[in-house]
Amino acid sequence: MHFNPRFVLIMLVVAGIAATGFILRPDPYFLIQKNFRIFSEVFEKVSDSYIEEVNPEKLIRTGIDAMLSELDPYTVLIDETGSRQMDIVTTGQYAGVGLEVGARGGQLVVIAPIEGYSAERRGVRAGDIIKKVDDIDVTKMTTEDLQSLLRGDPGTSVVITILRYGIEELLDFELTRETIEVKNVTYYGLLESESRVGYILLRRFAQNAAEEVREAILDLQGDQPLDGLILDLRNNPGGLLDEAVKIIDKFVPPGEQVVWTEGRMSRANQQYETSEEPVYPEGPLVVLQNSGSASASEIVSGALQDLDRAVVVGDRSFGKGLVQIVQPLSYNMSLKITTSKYYIPSGRSIQTTPYLTSEEAMAMDEVPDSLRTRHTTRGGRTVFEGIGIEPDLIVPQRSHSMLEIALLQNSHYFFFANEYTAGLDDLDPQLGPDDYFEIFLEYLEERGFEYTTRAERHLDRFKESLDPYVMETSTDHVNVMQELVALEKKREEERYSEYIKRELYLELVSRFNGSRGKMKEQLKTDDAALKGVAIIENRERYLSILEP
Repeated sequence: MHFNPRFVLIMLVVAGIAATGFILRPDPYFLIQKNFRIFSEVFEKVSDSYIEEVNPEKLIRTGIDAMLSELDPYTVLIDETGSRQMDIVTTGQYAGVGLEVGARGGQLVVIAPIEGYSAERRGVRAGDIIKKVDDIDVTKMTTEDLQSLLRGDPGTSVVITILRYGIEELLDFELTRETIEVKNVTYYGLLESESRVGYILLRRFAQNAAEEVREAILDLQGDQPLDGLILDLRNNPGGLLDEAVKIIDKFVPPGEQVVWTEGRMSRANQQYETSEEPVYPEGPLVVLQNSGSASASEIVSGALQDLDRAVVVGDRSFGKGLVQIVQPLSYNMSLKITTSKYYIPSGRSIQTTPYLTSEEAMAMDEVPDSLRTRHTTRGGRTVFEGIGIEPDLIVPQRSHSMLEIALLQNSHYFFFANEYTAGLDDLDPQLGPDDYFEIFLEYLEERGFEYTTRAERHLDRFKESLDPYVMETSTDHVNVMQELVALEKKREEERYSEYIKRELYLELVSRFNGSRGKMKEQLKTDDAALKGVAIIENRERYLSILEP
């Protein structure tokens, strides 16, 4: 056999280079140094020679943000303000006056004073419009800027100036900053039903979340056992992983692996097991979730579903199964960086794949099961990976009509409640939602309230697209369409009147009974909560879902 010497020499050289790793593994430090130098030179040239003077900090920050945008949506640079907000989320504490504030109708208003803190004790009310803080005009500030003014060191004082409906002069309130404990469990109680069904609303997974859930369960149980329990995780964005594991502790025996993480670095790979005796180990359990339930919420609902311990009711969850850690940087900055993925007992990831937006994920309803990764729960039920946690029983989120959106956008519920309740000590027990609705309609008419339906917008665009001659010769046809659109608008007002009555009544109730009274009233007509109660009270149906 004849060998070409040149060919043999080339093969030996290639094999030798490959053996050293130069071809398969380029030197990353050289690549970093090379590209840093290029970046530095580009930045210098732009700073010196660009036609207009540039803001160097803004330019660099744009470059950093663009670099991180190539990764996933959760790896971000956090400035000092963001770091303070993250501290509140994780520790559940901050020093303030105890006010929930928001923007309504272009004004900064008190959504609700937090019970037990300075603002409530001094008489600040929901609906008050905030004009000044320590003589600083806040009318054109954002809610974040306002909150920064209200927060400070415990024990210090701040004066807020408010406008209250029905009182002409401005009112000053001197408030004392205190350490505010941000509650994870914002409401719990027994639901109105024939059975003893407990309900717990968990808003976040900050420190002490699991202990708050435990205390709520024990208080609900009291001297009598519960017939069932509903854990509401709707619109809960997540938080601390340890707290999620400790909450699962409350419902399953110790020693159960409920979640693990896997990443590129070995230190990112960790396993988490339950470790304490549960306080509610066997009773019927329902978990409520929706598209706003993310991260730690999905770990809890997904793990309890995988272990066949709970029936999940509601809509599909958000699908955030990526783990982030926060690493400190110079100048009070920090980097929140994704290091691993969550996996729950069936072996599935809760991450929506690929990194889709929530809207894109919701559009995946039509993906056939044959194209999705199957897993099985402990009892053999089939569950799927790739689009968050899917409920066992679907109660879809209701989309709002244009009428409802217009009422909310213009804060009509809010300002009507301010006006109507001014000077009242309580709501008239002789009046109900229907009565208040009629008064509300008069209020809207006085203010010239108008809104445009989707059908009206489509018709306007259609008329604009017509040739003038066609429009002129088709007046009768256009008039017929306008009559149909008007009829549809009237039917929309009738169709959604019950939802408007409910929203209006809740806003009025909150003025006298606070957020707790509003929540108690809201649960009476909450479709998902009512579905949860129905499942708990139908034991055969409950078991048939968990043991098909």
